[in-house]
Amino acid sequence: MKYKIMEYDDVLKLYEADLDLRVNDYHKKREELIGANGSIVDFANGHEYFGIHRTSEGWVYREWAPGASKMYLAGEFNGWNHRKHPMERLENGVFEIKLSKDTLWNGCKVLAIVEHDGQELERIPLYARRVVQDPTTYLWSAEVYDPETPFAWTDQDFHSELPPYIYECHVGMAQEERKVGSYLEFADKILPRIQNLGYNTIQIMAIMEHPYYGSFGYQIGSFFAPASRSGMPEDLKYLVNKAHSMGIRVLLDVVHSHAAKNTREGINEFDGTDYQFFHSGARGYHQAWDTRLFNYGKNEVIHFLLSNLKYWMKEFHFDGFRFDGVTSMLYLDHGLGTSFDNYDKYFSMNTDIEAITYLTLANELIHEVNPNAMSIAEDMSGMPGMCIPIEEGGIGFDYRLAMGIPDMWIKFLKEYKDEDWDMWKLWHELTSHRPHEKVIAYAESHDQALVGDKTIMFRLCDKEMYWSMEKNTQNYIIDRGVALHKMIRFITMTLGGEGYLNFMGNEFGHPEWIDFPREGNGWSYHYCRRQWSLVDNPNLKYCWLNDFDKAMISFTKEHHILEDENPYNMWVHQQDDMMIYEKGNVVFAFNFHPNRSFEGYFVPVSKAGKYHAVLTSDESRFGGQDRIAKDVVYNTVELPDGRTGFFAYLPSRTAAAFCRIEDAVSKKETAAAKDAVEKPKRGRPRKAKTEELTEAAKTEKPTRSRRVKKEATEEVPAEKPKRGRPRKVKEQEPEVTPKKEAAEVPAEKPKRGRPRKKPVEAAAPEK
Repeated sequence: MKYKIMEYDDVLKLYEADLDLRVNDYHKKREELIGANGSIVDFANGHEYFGIHRTSEGWVYREWAPGASKMYLAGEFNGWNHRKHPMERLENGVFEIKLSKDTLWNGCKVLAIVEHDGQELERIPLYARRVVQDPTTYLWSAEVYDPETPFAWTDQDFHSELPPYIYECHVGMAQEERKVGSYLEFADKILPRIQNLGYNTIQIMAIMEHPYYGSFGYQIGSFFAPASRSGMPEDLKYLVNKAHSMGIRVLLDVVHSHAAKNTREGINEFDGTDYQFFHSGARGYHQAWDTRLFNYGKNEVIHFLLSNLKYWMKEFHFDGFRFDGVTSMLYLDHGLGTSFDNYDKYFSMNTDIEAITYLTLANELIHEVNPNAMSIAEDMSGMPGMCIPIEEGGIGFDYRLAMGIPDMWIKFLKEYKDEDWDMWKLWHELTSHRPHEKVIAYAESHDQALVGDKTIMFRLCDKEMYWSMEKNTQNYIIDRGVALHKMIRFITMTLGGEGYLNFMGNEFGHPEWIDFPREGNGWSYHYCRRQWSLVDNPNLKYCWLNDFDKAMISFTKEHHILEDENPYNMWVHQQDDMMIYEKGNVVFAFNFHPNRSFEGYFVPVSKAGKYHAVLTSDESRFGGQDRIAKDVVYNTVELPDGRTGFFAYLPSRTAAAFCRIEDAVSKKETAAAKDAVEKPKRGRPRKAKTEELTEAAKTEKPTRSRRVKKEATEEVPAEKPKRGRPRKVKEQEPEVTPKKEAAEVPAEKPKRGRPRKKPVEAAAPEK
C-alpha cells in the first residue's frame, strides 16, 4: 500500500490522490528550501542572521524588508535621529548596517525606520529579543539584548516521563496578588504546586510578546521576544531550567496560525506592504479574530516561522509546542461553522495544502532538533493523519487535543438534567478517536474559564460557592458539584485519551471567571489571578477537589492507565446512568445517577479472582461518605450466561476503581497482563443490547469488547436496602441476586438566582 496511514483507515483509500497531493507538496517544498540532501535544522537559522548581533568588530543589524525603499536604525544611541544611521540594501530585500563596538549596549532602546511609497514608518525589528512598553507614553520599542554572562543551564540530563499530564498555565495571572506575575514568582511559588500534584508537563500560554495583555497571548506582536511584563529573558530561562530540575517538561503555546494586526509594534506591514508575511486582501484577514493570516506558500514566511520554533527550543530549552488554531490553518474558511461529518470536507478545494505543508515541515524540524520533543495540535476538525508520522503519510504531530470532550460536558451541564445524561454519547465521545492517533483529553481548558463562560465547578455550583464552601456547611448544590467535578475529571482522564490536560486552578474548582484588565472593568486584576489561599485553607472544600486530582494522577500513573489505548466496554446502562469499563488492569465503575444507589450491582470483569476497591471518589478524604469499603474483598462468580464478575455496592454520583488483588500486588505483573490482553481497534462502539441481571435475561453471553450495541431496556424495580453502610468484612462470597436501589435523603431545594456578573464588554486596546 502506498501510504501506511491507509492501513489504519480504509476510508482513506478513496482519497489516495488527495494524500498524494499533500505528500508531494511537502517533498517539493522541502527540496525547494534545502535541496535533496539539505538539513531542515540548518535551514531554520533566520534568528542567527537577522536581527541585532554583536560581532568581533562591533555590531551588525539585518532585516528582510522587500517592500521598503530605504531603511534606518534609530534609538537611544543616536538621540532617536531617524536619518543618522542608514542601512545598506543587499540582495533579496535584505538591509544591513554595521556599527562600532561602542555604538550600542545591552538594554539600548531602538526602532527600525522604514521608507515605503514616500512614507516614514516606525517599526519594531522583526527578530527583536526583548520588546518593552514605555510606562509614560505607552509606546513600544525594542531593546538590544546581549547580556555579558550567558545563562548557566543545568538541564543537560533532563528527561521527562510519558504519558503527558499537562498543566496549562499563564505566568501573568498565576499569582494571587492583583498584578502581573513574574517568571521568577511562577518558578519559585507555582512549580512546586504543580510537581506536588503529579503533573509532568506545563504548557505555558502568552510567552511571545503581545501588545494587548487581554488577548491572552494570542495576538502576537514580536515572535522572538518573551513577554516583558513578566521579567527578563533570563528569568524565563530560570523557570524552564527549574522545571526541568523537577522532571517537568515545558511546552510553549505557539501561535503560528495568525498574528496581531498592529503595525508599529507588530510584524504587520513591516515593510509597508500588507503581503510581506500575510496574504493580501480578504484571505489575509481573519474576520472572527481581527488578526492577520500568514501566507504559508512563501518561502521567506516558512523560514521566519521555522526559525522561530528552533529559536525557542535552542535559546530557551522548550521541549515542544502546543500549536494554537490549527483548524483555522487547515481550511480556507478556517472551519468556522463547518461540521466535519464526512471525509469530503477534509479533502477539498477548501483545504489549505500550503498550511499542511508548513505544519509537516514544522514537525520534522521539532523532532530533529530534539527527538524527545512533543508537538500537540489544537484541531477540532479531526483531520486524518494529524498525529501520524510523516513517513507514514501523516502530518507528524504527537497528539491532538480532544476538543469535543469539553464541548460535550458543557452541553450535558447546560441542556440536560443529571438523570438524562446520555451514557452512550459519553462513551462515544470519550473513546472515538482516529486509529493510531493519540489525543490529549481534558474536561476544560482556559477557553471555558474566560469571562462570558464558566468553569465546570462554577457552572455546577454558581453563587453557592460564595458562602457554602466551608466544610461544616451543608448544601445540596455544593455536594452535587463536588461529586460531579470529581467524576467528570476521573472519567475524562481514564477514558478520554493518551494524555490529560488541566488549566491552572481548575483542579480545585477555582471560582468565577477570568477577565483581563481592560477599560470595561476599570483595568482591574481582580479576575485575572489565581486564589491559592482557597485551596490552602483546610476549612474549605476546595482542598478535597485538589486532593482528589492528586490522587487520580498518582493512581493512573501507578496502573499505567493512559498507556493503554484500548478500554473495554463492560457495561453501559442508560436508565441506571451506569458505565463500567476496563482499562489496563483496572475496572472502573461510574454511577452518574443523582439519587439511585445500587446494592449488589453486578460488575463484569475479564478475569476471575478476588477484587477490592483501590480508589473511589466517595472517600472521606475527598469530601465523600466512605460508602464503598476499601477493605472488602469481592470474589467473582460466573453467571449462567457465562459472564464473570462480582456484586458491589455502587452509590449514586460515585466513581470507583477496582483491582484484582493479584494484579495489585506487582507492577511487573500489571505490565505483563496488559501486554497479554488482545486489544481491539479504536472506533465507535457498536451499541449492543444492555440487560438487567434477572433470571430471564441470563440467556446469552455477550462478547467482551469495546464494540457493543445499545437498545432500550426495561428497568427492574429496585428494592430498598436496609439502613446503614455495608458491614466491613475481610472476605465475602457474593450471592447471585438482583441489584437493589438504595434509599436517598430528599435533596435540599436550591435557592433561585445566579450571581450577578459584570456585563461583558468589548476589549479595549491597552494603554
